[in-house]
Amino acid sequence: MLSEEGTGRFLSSRVRDIRPSGIRAFFDLNAAGGDTIALGIGEPDFVTPEKVREACVQALREGQTKYTSNAGLMELREEISAYFASSFALSYDPEQEIIVTLGSSEAVDLALRAVIDPGDEVLIPAPSYIAYEPITHLHGGKIVEVAATAEEQFKLTPQALEAAITPHSKVLMINYPCNPTGTVMTEQDWLPIAELIIKHNLVVISDEVYAELTYGRKHVSIASLPGMKERTIVVSGFSKAFAMTGWRVGYACGPRELIAGMLKIHQYTAMCAPTIAQIAALESLRHGLAAKDEMMASYNERRKLFVAGLNAIGLACHEPEGAFYAFPSIASTGMSSEQFALRLLEEAKVAVVPGHVFGSGGEGFIRCSYATSLVDLEKALERMGRFMQVMQPV
Repeated sequence: MLSEEGTGRFLSSRVRDIRPSGIRAFFDLNAAGGDTIALGIGEPDFVTPEKVREACVQALREGQTKYTSNAGLMELREEISAYFASSFALSYDPEQEIIVTLGSSEAVDLALRAVIDPGDEVLIPAPSYIAYEPITHLHGGKIVEVAATAEEQFKLTPQALEAAITPHSKVLMINYPCNPTGTVMTEQDWLPIAELIIKHNLVVISDEVYAELTYGRKHVSIASLPGMKERTIVVSGFSKAFAMTGWRVGYACGPRELIAGMLKIHQYTAMCAPTIAQIAALESLRHGLAAKDEMMASYNERRKLFVAGLNAIGLACHEPEGAFYAFPSIASTGMSSEQFALRLLEEAKVAVVPGHVFGSGGEGFIRCSYATSLVDLEKALERMGRFMQVMQPV
C-alpha cells in the first residue's frame, strides 16, 4: 500500500512546480478572521440582477437543462457579436468566430493551449493576473515577463516589449484594464505596440474581462487597431461587470481558425458551458445593461473615495482608470509586500493581497479591491490609517 507521501511522485513535474494561488492564500487566512474587512478577492459585492435570476428560474421551469452546442447557444453568440459591434467597434461572426466558455479563465486556458507548442515564449507584462504564468507553464510554454513599471503607470511600453522579444517569442498575453493595477491603455498607447506585434509576427491573447469597467474614457481593444483583429483572441466574460462570478460564463472572439482550435479542446474537456448559465448571460445582454451601468457608476464613486483615502494616509497610489483595484505602494514602510499584508491582516483586520504574487514589479505594492461597500471602504481606510501611524518597519 502506498503511503500518502509516496503518491506525490505520480504528479507531473509541471504540476509539482506550480505555486498555490497567492490570492487564495490570503482569502483562506481571512476566512477565519472574524471582523476582518476583505479587500482581497476581486468579486463584486452586488448580486446578479433580479431580471437575470428570474430568466434563469423560468428556463428551469421550462426544462431547459440539456446540452447546448459545444460553442454555446447561438442566440448568446449573436448577442455577444452585436454587443462587441456596438460597444467596441469589433465585428465577429457568431457562427465561427465566437466560443462560449466556462468563465474567462477557461477561455484563457483554451487560447494558450491552442496556440503554444513546448518551448514557445509567452510574453506577459508584469505585474499581471496570477493565472497566466501557471497556465503557460502547464502547456509547456516559456514565460517571459515584460516590465510594466510604476514610473510608466504600469503601462506596456514599446521599449520594454521590444527588449523582451526573441526569435522564440510567439504570444503576447495582455490584460487591460489590468488586474492588479487598474491600468488602461489608450489607442495612442497601443499603436506602437501593434507595430511591434506585426513586425515580429506575434499572436495576441487579450483578456478584456474588465473592459466595461473603464472610467473617464472608452475602452480600446487592441484587436480594433489596423492589422490586429486577424492575430488577436479577445477573451471576456460576465463575472465582473455583470456581477455573475458564480455562473461561470465567459467567451472568446477571434479568427475562425484559432477559435476552431479552441473549440476542439473545449468539446473534449468541458463539452459546453452550463445551459442555465448561458441563458442568464443572454438575459444580461438583452435586459441587464442598465444594471451593469449602475454598478459601474457605484464602482467609480468607490474608486474616487478609496484612492484619495489611500494617498491621504501615506500609501501613494496612482489613479486606476479601470477594473476595481487600487495598487498602492508600501515602499515607505520598509516592509516587503507580504510582511505588510500579514501585519495589516493581523493588527488592523484588513485583508489585501501582497503585490509580489503578481510577478516582477509587484513587490513593494499591495492590491486592494474596492468592489465592496462605501461603508466598508471607509472603515478599511480608518483602520489602515491607524495602522500606518502606529506600526514600525521590521
